[in-house]
Amino acid sequence: VSLDEINCSTGTLAIPEFGTPFVRQMILDTKPKSFSDLVRISGLSHGTDVWVNNAQEIIRQGYAEIGEVISTRDDIMTYLIQMGVDKKTAFDIMERVRKGKGLRKEDEEAMKAQKVPQWYIDSCNRIKYMFPKAHAVAYVTMSVKIAYFKVHYPEAFYAAYFTTKVDDFDADIVTKGQNHILSTIRALEEKGNDKTAKEKNLQTVLEVAYEMYKRGFKFTRVDLYESDDRKFLLREDGILPPLMGLPGLGANAAASIKAEREIGKFISIEDIVKRTKVSKTVIEVLERHGCLKDMDETNQISIFNV
Repeated sequence: VSLDEINCSTGTLAIPEFGTPFVRQMILDTKPKSFSDLVRISGLSHGTDVWVNNAQEIIRQGYAEIGEVISTRDDIMTYLIQMGVDKKTAFDIMERVRKGKGLRKEDEEAMKAQKVPQWYIDSCNRIKYMFPKAHAVAYVTMSVKIAYFKVHYPEAFYAAYFTTKVDDFDADIVTKGQNHILSTIRALEEKGNDKTAKEKNLQTVLEVAYEMYKRGFKFTRVDLYESDDRKFLLREDGILPPLMGLPGLGANAAASIKAEREIGKFISIEDIVKRTKVSKTVIEVLERHGCLKDMDETNQISIFNV
C-alpha cells in the first residue's frame, strides 16, 4: 500500500528497531537486501557518530555500500585482519575506536601499510561509540519475527501492537476512519516541535492506524459489554478497541466496569455509577463514544416507558 501521505515508504511502521523516521530514512539510504544488511542498520542506528556525519555520507558519496561501512565493533577487527593487519593490532584498534578514542599515528600507519582506504580511516576517527554485533543480531532477529506477523497475520499484529500502546490510543479518533485519522495527523504535524510528548506518541499510533486502514482493516467502536479492559480483540467486523482505548478512561475504571458487567447487565447510567464507582467524567467519555446509547439515566421506571 502507498503511505506517501504520511511520508512513509518502507513498510516498517510499528516494527521494533525499524519503525522510527530516523531508521526508515536509513533504510531508504542503504537499500538493504539481506538479513546481514539489517544487522548493519541496527548497529549504525545505535552507535554515536557512526551513521550521521559518517557512514551516511560515505554511502551517499559512493565510496562504499552498506555491506562495507563500519556498523558494529566487530566489523573493524574482522575487516582489518582480512586486509592483513596484525590480529593484536586489529583488536586494539577496534577497542580504541569503539570507545571513541580514535586512531593513534601508528594505527593509521599500520592500516595504510595494508592499503586500508582513507575513507575507512577517517570513519574510525569520527566514531564515538559502537554497538556490539551480537546485540544487533538479537534485536534484528526479534524484529524480523514480528515483521513476519505483520505480513502474514496483520490483524493479530495490529491488535497486539495497539495493546502495547493503549495508553496513547484514542478510539474517538481512529473509529471515525482513515480520512479523519489523516486530518488529525496533519494537524499534529503542523504543531512541529510544539507537540507535547503525549501528542508525539499519539501521532505515532495514528500513523500505524492509518496504515492499517489502508491495508483494508478497520476498528469497531468500543462496546460496553464486549470490549476488554485493556486488550484489543479480533472480531469478524474489525478490531475491537478496549475500554482503556477511550481517552480519559483509566485502568481502574476499565477494570471495574469489566468486573461488574460479568456479574450482570447495567440497567441504567445510575446503576453503572453505583456499581463501578466511576466518575462523572468517565460516564461522559462513554456517552460521547456512544457506549451508553439508549440506556436510561436512572433506575426509576417511567410509566411512559412501560
